[in-house]
Amino acid sequence: MSRIGKKPVAIPSGVEAKIDNGTLSMKGPKGTLTMGLSDLVEYKLEDGSIAVNPVNDTKPARSHWGMQRTLVSNLVEGVTEGFSKTLQISGVGYRAQAQGKKLKLQLGYSHDVDLDVPEGLKVETPDQTTVIISGIDKQSVGQFAAEIRRWRKPEPYKGKGIKYQGEYIFRKEGKKK
Repeated sequence: MSRIGKKPVAIPSGVEAKIDNGTLSMKGPKGTLTMGLSDLVEYKLEDGSIAVNPVNDTKPARSHWGMQRTLVSNLVEGVTEGFSKTLQISGVGYRAQAQGKKLKLQLGYSHDVDLDVPEGLKVETPDQTTVIISGIDKQSVGQFAAEIRRWRKPEPYKGKGIKYQGEYIFRKEGKKK
C-alpha cells in the first residue's frame, strides 16, 4: 500500500489540468507540461485536486501507483515554481561561463568543453565556479546537470571536479611517507 499514492495532488489556483487521450497536461504561470498516463493507474480530476489510484490489486499496478502520483506532483510544482540545480566547480583553472544558449567549461583538458543548453532550460553562471540550471521539467534539469558533472566527477583526494551543491565528497588519505 503506497502512502504517497493515497494523498491527492492539490492543484493551486492559476494552474489548469486536463486529461485526454492518455495524456495529462498542466498549464501554469511558468509554462505547459504534458505526461503520458499509465494504464495500470487511474487518474481522477476532482475539485481542485488529482487523485491517483491503482486499477487493480496486482503488484505492477501497486508499484506504478506511488511513482505516477509523484510525477503528477512534479508537473504541478514545475508549472508553478520550477526546478533548479546548482553545481560547484573546484580545481585550479577550472571555470564555467554561460554564453547565450551555450555553456563553456574549462576543465583542464586541451580544449574547452562547449555544451548546447537544451530547449526549455536556463543556465546562469553568477561566478566562474558556480553553474545554476533551472527549468520547469525536473527530469531535463537533472539530466543536464548530470551531463555537466560527467565531464569531471569530484575525485576523493583533493575534491577537484564538479559537484552538486551540498554534496558530500568522501575524502581519502594520501600516500604516507
